[in-house]
Amino acid sequence: MAILTLLVNGVRRRVDVDPSTPLLWVLRENLRLTGAKFGCGAALCGVCTVLVNGEAVRSCVTPVSSVANGERIVTIEGAGATPAGAALQQAWLDEDVVQCGYCQPGQIMAAAALLLKHPKPTDDDIDRELSGVLCRCSTYHRIRRAIHRGAAAMSGGSR
Repeated sequence: MAILTLLVNGVRRRVDVDPSTPLLWVLRENLRLTGAKFGCGAALCGVCTVLVNGEAVRSCVTPVSSVANGERIVTIEGAGATPAGAALQQAWLDEDVVQCGYCQPGQIMAAAALLLKHPKPTDDDIDRELSGVLCRCSTYHRIRRAIHRGAAAMSGGSR
């Protein structure tokens, strides 16, 4: 066990955990941030996606010790405080993306990372960057529309 300091959603948090514990479990169990979901545990489905320094990261396979050095962690609970997250959350509502909702935190976080890299993504950009975030309900066409809408809102346009 070790006491680690994490910067999560802009707040410094101290946790006493085994350094090899996956970030997902520290977020869910220690910090009670349950938005990131457990899916496969092998970084294949993407429902556990969070941002670390603006990059999409699969928290189920990320040792907490690797993000305890001042890295900025953003979860779905903090996404609305970021321009990309706020725009995407509104776009998700406007496009009526959600069906069962299980994958949506991971989808939104992966989309936020995409918009940080590509403020005006093409369909190919979206397909490439979100291809590993699975949606059991297959709302991919609505997800794509929401990402384009979120990008337009961030650039001051409308969609």
